Amino acid sequence: MTEDYKTMMVVRDMLKYFGLVCLLACFCDFAAAREPIVDQIAGTRASENNGDTGPAATLNIGAPFGVEIGPDMTLYITEVANHRVRRLDLATRELTTVVGCGRRGYAGDGGSAVDAELNEPYEVRFDRQGNMYFVEMQNHIVRRVDAKSKTISTVAGNGRQGFGGDGGPAVEAMFNNPHSIAIDRDGAIYIADIGNHRIRRIDPKTGIVESIAGASQRTPPRDGQAARGNPMLGPRALFVDGGSLWIALREGHSIWRLDRTSGILHHVAGAGQAGYFGDGRAAASATFNGPKGIAVASNRFVYVVDSGNNVVRRIVLRTGLISTVAGDNSRGQDQTDDDGTNWGMKLNQPHGVCVAPDGTLYIGDTLNHRVLRVRQK
Repeated sequence: MTEDYKTMMVVRDMLKYFGLVCLLACFCDFAAAREPIVDQIAGTRASENNGDTGPAATLNIGAPFGVEIGPDMTLYITEVANHRVRRLDLATRELTTVVGCGRRGYAGDGGSAVDAELNEPYEVRFDRQGNMYFVEMQNHIVRRVDAKSKTISTVAGNGRQGFGGDGGPAVEAMFNNPHSIAIDRDGAIYIADIGNHRIRRIDPKTGIVESIAGASQRTPPRDGQAARGNPMLGPRALFVDGGSLWIALREGHSIWRLDRTSGILHHVAGAGQAGYFGDGRAAASATFNGPKGIAVASNRFVYVVDSGNNVVRRIVLRTGLISTVAGDNSRGQDQTDDDGTNWGMKLNQPHGVCVAPDGTLYIGDTLNHRVLRVRQK
C-alpha cells in the first residue's frame, strides 16, 4: 500500500468524522432552537378571590381547570375555587371576570352572566356563533352565555344528581358530576357524564339528549367495539376534531378516539393501568395516572394532561410515539423564578390544556393556581 493511498484513506476517514460532527452540531442547534419557552401568564399562586379585573400577574386564579382560546383569540379560564369564568387578553395581560359573581350556588338564569352563581365550572367551549358553554360539575348542568346579550341559561341538566332523561329534553335530564364538554361544527354538545360512565350528546336542533357511549357496567372499553351501549370507564375529557371525538378515560387511564360516523372506538394510548411509563415508546403501551385533559393540534399532536403524574404528555399521531412535554413527575411549586427557560417546571395536579392556532400551548396548573404558556423559540 503506497503512502499516498494511506494518506487518502486517513483524509477520507477524517472527512467522515468531521461530517458526522457537523451533522450532530446542526441537529443540536436545531433542537436548541426549538427548545420551548415556558412562562406563567396568569395567577399569583394564591387561591383567594382578590378582585375581578386587573393585571393577570396580580390577580389570584383559584384552581384553574379548563382553558380555551375563544373566538376573539383571548384565553378563557374556568376558576373552580371561586366559581367564575375569566377572560385573559393575551396582548394586554388584563384579566376580567365574564361569568360568575364569585358565590357558590345555582342562580341567575335569564340575567347577566356576571351576576350568576356557579358551582365549580370545569370546562368552557364556544360554538361557531361565539356563544359560550361551560359545564358545572357540582350543579350537574351545562350552561350557555349568549354571545350578544351576555345572558346566561341552562341548556342541560335539571340540577339533580343522577341518571335519566335520555330521549327527552336535555334540560330535564339528570347528570352525575359532568366534567367535560365538546361542541362540533353543527352545534351538537358532547358531555362527559363521568359519574354515570357515559358520554351523552345533545342534538342542536331538537335539544334532545342521548347516550352515545357507555353503559351501566363500569369496565374498560375494547378496541374496535361500538361505543353505544358498551362500557366506558370514567370518561373525563373530550375534544372534537373533525369526524373524531377524542376521549380521555380517568379511571381507564387511557386515550381513545370515537369515529363519529361509524360509532366505533379506537384505542390510541394507555395500557389501562395507573403508572408513568413509556416516554419515547409506542403510546399504546404507555401508562397514565388519571388523565384529565386533552387537546389536538393542527399538526396532529395530541396533548394529554396526565394529572396524577403532574405532567403534560404529547402523542405524535404520525409515529405513534409519546413523550412528556411539561412537568417533571413531581408535585409542587418551582424553587426558582419563572425565567422562561425551565421546560421541566413543576406542575401540581394540572387539569386543562388547549392549543392556539399558532401552536402555543396553555395549561391550567390547578393547585399552583396559575396558567402557563408554552411556546417554541
